[in-house]
Amino acid sequence: MAQAELIAGLDMGTRKMTCLIGQVDEAGKVTVMGVGTGPSAGMRKGVVVDIEGAARAAQRVVQNAQRMAGVQVRSLYLAVTGGRITSVNNRGMVAVARADREITREDVSRVMEAARVINVPPDFEIIHALPRQFVVDGYDGVTDPVGMVGVRLEVEAHIVMGLVTSLENVMRSVYKAGLEVEGLVLAPLAAGEAVLQPAERELGVVLVDVGGGTTDVALFDQGSIYFASILPVGGDHVTSDIAVGLRTPLDVAERLKKEYGCARREQASGEVTFEVTSVGGSSQKQVDQRTLAGIVEPRVQEIFSLVGDELAKARYNRTIPGGVVLTGGMAELEGIVELAEQVLDMPVRLGIPQGVSGLTDMVRSPAYATAVGLLIYGAKDRALAALTKGQGGLMGSLWERLRALFRDLF
Repeated sequence: MAQAELIAGLDMGTRKMTCLIGQVDEAGKVTVMGVGTGPSAGMRKGVVVDIEGAARAAQRVVQNAQRMAGVQVRSLYLAVTGGRITSVNNRGMVAVARADREITREDVSRVMEAARVINVPPDFEIIHALPRQFVVDGYDGVTDPVGMVGVRLEVEAHIVMGLVTSLENVMRSVYKAGLEVEGLVLAPLAAGEAVLQPAERELGVVLVDVGGGTTDVALFDQGSIYFASILPVGGDHVTSDIAVGLRTPLDVAERLKKEYGCARREQASGEVTFEVTSVGGSSQKQVDQRTLAGIVEPRVQEIFSLVGDELAKARYNRTIPGGVVLTGGMAELEGIVELAEQVLDMPVRLGIPQGVSGLTDMVRSPAYATAVGLLIYGAKDRALAALTKGQGGLMGSLWERLRALFRDLF
């Protein structure tokens, strides 16, 4: 199988790492061939804190995916998240270059470069410059201006920036695992590719991805991303609350959360009981599900309150007809959809990955949304890069320079 036909994505989560390997056909459709997943290491709140540990964990899940797929990959698309991600909307404008006023791909590239001219915070670098809409001679809502006739071309773009050192560390982990980074992708942007419907993205929808160490929030409007934010709080905080509240080790608390956890106390049962081992294993006690839910509910409620605060910062003055799509590992917690509806005062649905074929039974879970989305996003990026003859695809310039640097180092 030709290497160009293969595509891989790596989601380096705080609690779990996932690698997917797929094959892209001529129509750009992705077939999942291999799935590798395992415990994470060296990560905290979406940020690398131990490069060697993160590299070993990444290497294990990639090898597992390669064994299942029966192929080897040399590069992959990498999801990025963490608290040092920021984004803004900006506009760019250029004059159409050709004498006959026909807009070309070169004009689109120039106007996108104009949109990238912003005040970037110190030590930050642009990861994505994503076109939201183009404007041709004052007519807005244009999705692809190539071939149209006009004098002035404008673009409204969403610019995503990340802390350079944080991005370098996560890329260094991948290179130490013996792989190259084909592209950096903002995690909620990738997840949106897998769980959002085109109609939702057009009308307005909020994606909330609740992982172990972070909660990613992204608002989509008119078919593209409008606002993104990463909150440094997630399922691990719920686990910690359970451990403290029941005076039990963290591994026991994590198991109880998965097996008996419920986000709403009124939905939990007082008749469902289980044994809880104390710290040190000196004693055990019986606890019912309703007591456990009483610990879980306040923290989950706080997470969604913070999501609501972030949405207020977006200054989005219209209604959001698509409501909220909830995904990520915590999205499988019983009662969490109902609690999200109550706190955010919007309709909420569970986001299940779609848009791929192959091993769909293995990835049909909110926990795989980002990994599946990486394959879909990567396939689109490759197609656009080929169309624009290597002018950058959907990605920013940062990873191009970092990839060259790490190739020399390793």
